[in-house]
Amino acid sequence: MELWQLQQLQGLPLDIKIEKTKLRIKEWYEAFDGEVYVSFSGGKDSTVLLHIVRELYPNVKAVFVDTGLEYPEIRNFVKTIDNVVWVRPKMNFKDVIEKYGYPVISKDVARNVGDVQKLGQNCWAYKCFTTEMGIYNFKKWTFLIDAPFKISNKCCNVMKKTPLNKIKAKPFIGSLACESRQRKTQYLKTGCNAFDAKKKISTPLGFWTEQDILTYLKMNNVSYSSIYGDIIEDKGKLKTTGLDRTGCMFCMFGCHLEKEPNRFQKMKITHPQIYNYCMKPIEEGGLGLGRVLDYIGVKY
Repeated sequence: MELWQLQQLQGLPLDIKIEKTKLRIKEWYEAFDGEVYVSFSGGKDSTVLLHIVRELYPNVKAVFVDTGLEYPEIRNFVKTIDNVVWVRPKMNFKDVIEKYGYPVISKDVARNVGDVQKLGQNCWAYKCFTTEMGIYNFKKWTFLIDAPFKISNKCCNVMKKTPLNKIKAKPFIGSLACESRQRKTQYLKTGCNAFDAKKKISTPLGFWTEQDILTYLKMNNVSYSSIYGDIIEDKGKLKTTGLDRTGCMFCMFGCHLEKEPNRFQKMKITHPQIYNYCMKPIEEGGLGLGRVLDYIGVKY
């Protein structure tokens, strides 16, 4: 798929997007004889996805990965949904960061930095920090190689993907191409239904926007986690009065791009005990996020 085609899809009216999404869902469901499930994070995107899937196929199960990184409000919301299978990773977040390293900046940056930290300058990834390669500027993150802590992109694989890999059914995932460069690149490669990919996944909301998600929730009066607050109109656009993103509470991917108050500054107000645990040094029983954020220049 070309970028202009994605942009054309993103510009369609929501009612047409809903119908296209339903078609992609039906294709996926029929291709695997109903052996499918919804990867359900409890966030607003997967909430919309689950609502649409179950309008078509009420008995499709949802699978929630209980990593221990979710906001309490998210976990409580997931408990209210029927037919949800809970799975758990073998390692907790503290074990992951001690063994592999912290998730910072982005998955691509963390992967390359981690490889160089482990293998040295002879590692292939070191070229990313010394030459102009591709469309992403790694040079400005060269200082991370000498960080006094390990950096890695392993967290998501260990804590989310590995538990889900044990499920034989094929997943629907509520990711949007507009959320990140990596997700947009992936969507352009496969479209909604990655039938020919090594890992077969369906992202039937891939061409939706954040405004589409909020409009759908409001228009259909769909219940969602209280962590988002209310959906209100502001300057002609919809927004949430609570958090605008949830994801993993302890993850630092993308936090350097956020306007203040960023996710951690908000956490300090809304979940002070969890915030203190995050920022406290590991040797004092915490996760040590404070020194990492200090190093990358993010206020908290």
